[in-house]
Amino acid sequence: MVKIRLRRVGSKKKPSYRLVVADSRSPRDGAFIATIGHYNPLTDPETIVIDEELALSWLKQGAQPTETAARLLAKVGIIPKSKTLKEKS
Repeated sequence: MVKIRLRRVGSKKKPSYRLVVADSRSPRDGAFIATIGHYNPLTDPETIVIDEELALSWLKQGAQPTETAARLLAKVGIIPKSKTLKEKS
């Protein structure tokens, strides 16, 4: 199964994350298929940058977001768009 999840990058005690599409069996910081955005929780307000077209195409292909990834996608407004696309199909 393909998942949309966070991959930790950055130095010790200063985490930053990349939003990646990866096989669910690969480790957190292991192999991934594509990078669709990044997230920095340390800035005020937190920085969330996601390529909307890539995220929608992976969701359309059946990629399942983790809870945290789903929260970030919803915050940016991608989850509601993917639901309307599924309803139209």
